[in-house]
Amino acid sequence: MILDVRQRENSNREFLKMKIKVLFLLIVTILNATSATIETAQIDQLTGLKGKLNEKEGAYKISFAREDVTVFVDGWKIPAFMGLSSWAAFTKATHSEAMVMGDTVLLEDEVNLAMFVALESGLSVTALHNHFFFDHPRLFFMHIEGEGTVEHLASSVRLLYDKVREFRTAHPTAADSFLKPTLPDISTITADPLNKIFRSSGEVNEGVIKFTFGRPAKQHGVTIDSTMGVNTWAAFAGSDENAVVDGDFAVTENDLRPALKSLREAGINIVAIHSHMIGEEPRIVFFHYWGRGSAPKSRPKYPESFTRHSWDTGKSSCRC
Repeated sequence: MILDVRQRENSNREFLKMKIKVLFLLIVTILNATSATIETAQIDQLTGLKGKLNEKEGAYKISFAREDVTVFVDGWKIPAFMGLSSWAAFTKATHSEAMVMGDTVLLEDEVNLAMFVALESGLSVTALHNHFFFDHPRLFFMHIEGEGTVEHLASSVRLLYDKVREFRTAHPTAADSFLKPTLPDISTITADPLNKIFRSSGEVNEGVIKFTFGRPAKQHGVTIDSTMGVNTWAAFAGSDENAVVDGDFAVTENDLRPALKSLREAGINIVAIHSHMIGEEPRIVFFHYWGRGSAPKSRPKYPESFTRHSWDTGKSSCRC
């Protein structure tokens, strides 16, 4: 009899322990679900936009259509709802409070202002490309991302949208050029000053001088370099006083943001950011640029850490 009582008491204790464990796990689950929700009200307040929460994904997305511009694609007026919406989505991050990703719809003359604002506020710009052919005025789509506090990220997104809106209000008609002096038809760039700056002898063709630097990588186990298209290059045309620089820069993912920021600070226009390959190691991102000025001053301005490698032919390759 005594043994049976003790057995029942032990069984009750085990059952009670199991109930406590289940209750504890339930509380933890509820807390995790609560903590996975982003501060949506704060995002609405800071961005001035009303977003929508995807509870399953734990992400909150704000968006707005570019109703302020009229765009024709192949001669047809495209509705803003049909792919002309800027958006930013927020979610909880692992190493900080939040993460944001987004896509910003921009007219051609808004791109470099928008990129400068995004980079200066601490966001990263991860792609810049078109979505249409034969669109007038031309549209570009700039992808952003960032990590930090909800306040900082939402405020940065708001600043980006506000600056673009202010610019468009001040300039209702989209520009169709960089509004710089007309370039001469015949190029007469003096090579020697640029050769000294780049510490390399550029290739000259009809007054145009071009510098190319390889950036070794591997693809499918094969080493690829400059001839296979993994390179940074800059070409100068026009005259020494009225020059243009055009080029492509091959960088690793970690170097993309500082490289873009440096060029924008130097007044160089970024015209495309994209990949050229798949499966390469390390991953290489390419961005194309266009700048105007005197020839020596048109040279892209890079951070010192890049300059030591990017244009140092003693290292035989671009290591940016």
